Order: sequence, then structure tokens, then C-alpha cells
Amino acid sequence: VYYATTDVQESYMTCRVGALVDTMTDGCFVADGVLTIDGKEQSYVYDVATDNKADRTIAGFSTGAETKMRNGCKGCPYPDFMDFYNYYGTDDYAHQWVQAAFEGGRTTFNRGGADFSQYDLEGREQAIKKGTVYLNILMYVIRELEDALDDCESQSLTNNYNSVHAWDEGVCFYTGSIEGVDGVTSDGKLLHQLADKRCANFRTCGEDGTSLEGKSKVNHDLFDMFAEGSFQLSSGECQAARRTVRQMTPKFFVPMIQGTLRYAYKVDKLQGGEVENAEGAVFAAAVLPKVYAISPSAAGIIYDNMKVSSNPSTDFVAVKNAFQSVYAALGITCADIGGLWFDGTQDYYEGMEPCDGAALSVQSADENSGNQLKLITSFCVTMLAMFSL
Repeated sequence: VYYATTDVQESYMTCRVGALVDTMTDGCFVADGVLTIDGKEQSYVYDVATDNKADRTIAGFSTGAETKMRNGCKGCPYPDFMDFYNYYGTDDYAHQWVQAAFEGGRTTFNRGGADFSQYDLEGREQAIKKGTVYLNILMYVIRELEDALDDCESQSLTNNYNSVHAWDEGVCFYTGSIEGVDGVTSDGKLLHQLADKRCANFRTCGEDGTSLEGKSKVNHDLFDMFAEGSFQLSSGECQAARRTVRQMTPKFFVPMIQGTLRYAYKVDKLQGGEVENAEGAVFAAAVLPKVYAISPSAAGIIYDNMKVSSNPSTDFVAVKNAFQSVYAALGITCADIGGLWFDGTQDYYEGMEPCDGAALSVQSADENSGNQLKLITSFCVTMLAMFSL
């Protein structure tokens, strides 16, 4: 039995239970009664608090990943998900991260593991809250865009409803329900808000990515592409839509890199403690698989400096250089990332200025290749900067 829903956010559903702190049971079936099904009466008894189940959960974004992103979909395996699967060695890495943080336990990943027994509640809280969004929801946003491509029928103007619907869901999961019409708010919870917070720290706000306030350039760019992709799908331009998705996905990881850099600096130079280490660890976990797919050695440097630890040893310069060594291969630029801005001096923190295209190299630790990985850099045309989530 499904409950009816509405388009009004405050009252979209009047039976809300599960794990919510503030539940609502006004619209739930009463605990016992009689239903008429196909003309026949059927008595029932159930527990209102525990037997009402959500059809879709954030945990399910991860626990269902094997069939929805690797094995059971038309376009499977999805390339971005495979980077994460190959790195962590499991389909439900996001769910495992959050559950281990809840339990104060240890993940069992092939690499990139986390031992949350080293944290008190403050650190675990950050791992849970941010892991839920940056690990569970981010990949599901990408999954919805890939699903839209799977449903697209070339040159069809009348049979792409499912494709556009999946695309719209991806936009919704990226944005959330709090952003409003103009997409500028201070209390959003999902990825749209993260990008806007980060841009205020790295001076990458505005359409040109040179401001300290307003909507992030990431969001300006993404919503242009969201609109373009929706038109392409509705018009049956499936290959064009596929190219649009490939252009979009690198932008999702810009705030993750900015977040990692910000907390690397906080822990290294600003006496950051458990909370800062935890936040940095989550940001790193959300982008390390993309780095690893390009350079295992760069990923190793970032992980060693940003991993969950009760006594972290973090070198922000090493983290910054490792990231810069893969920017070009990731499809992003120095200007996309910007530099960490210090309001006190109205300038960038020393050593956290936007990269300027200088060649960097990271010695590969990959025993199979043994090659030196060199940074193919992009010239920074503008000065840019970052935030703190």
C-alpha cells in the first residue's frame, strides 16, 4: 500500500516515521482496522512506527548500487561508479562508511579505509553527516543522469518521458528542497549548498568564478548543463546528452577537492583537531577514487595525509601538489579550484594561492607502471578561492 503525496513540501506526506526524530502519524493507517480489497474485507494489525517503510532511502542509494550502477542497468557499468568500486572494492562503500561511523568501528575496504574507533562523537558526527551527502547522494546524482541516458531513445520526440524524469530526479537530489527559486540560501543541506559554501572560501563564486559571494561558478555551469541536457533528452539527442554528462561529472568533484584542501590546511597550520580531521577525511573519501584511477601514487599521498586519525600528520603542500598533478586528467583547471582565501588579510593563505600552471610531478608508487606522473597544468586566468562546510 502506498500513501498519496502532494507537491507541497510541508505536507507532501503526512505519514512520516522510520528513523526520524520528529515523526508524523496523522496520515498513517491506524494500528488496526479493516481494508476492502477487490470487494473483500481484510482485517489487519501492524506497528505504525516500525512497519511503515520508506520506498526510497539514502542508505538504499548505496546498498542498491550493485544492480543500479554496476550489473543490472542498461548502460552498466557506469564509469564514475566503477572508479569508486575499483578503489574501495565494494559496491556499498558509502553505506559502509556511514554505518562504521555510527558504530565507531572500522571499514573493510580494499584501500581508503577508516577506523572510527579513533574518534569521539564529534568526529563521528561529521563522518556521518557529510558522508551521507558526499558519498551516498553524490554518486546517486550521477547514477540518475546515467539512467536518463539509458532511457533515451534517439530521434524520438514523444517517447523520452522516462529519460527526462530520471534527469529531473538527478537535479533534485543534487539541489534538495531548501534552495528556493533562485538557488541562493544559507541553510541548504545537499551538494548545491556545498558548492556555494566552498566558493566563498576559494573565491570561485559568480558566473566568472572570481567572487567571494553569491552562487558558485560550479552551480552556474551545472545548471546551464542541466538545462541543456534536459533539452537534448527531450529532443532525442542522446549522444549529445551523453557528451553533456561527461562534461558535468568533473564539476561535481570540484567542491570535494576544495574541501579536502581547506581541511588539510586547517589541520596542518591552524591547529585543527578531530572535527577538522574528520571533515577533511570525508571530503577526501569522496574524490580519492577519481584520483586513484589516474595516479595511485597521488591518491596515496592524499590518503596518508587526510585519513581518519586521532593524531594526524598532515602536510597541506603535499596534498595540494598531489591534487594539482591530476587536474588536467580529471578535466578541471586551477581556476576551477581557486585558492584558500583569508578574510583577515583580504588575500590568500600563504601557500594556498591558486596554482599558476607551474609543472609539478608526483613519483608513481604503482609497481606495475613505475612511471613518473607529471602534472599537465592549466594556466590560471583569474584569482579564485574557497569555503568551510
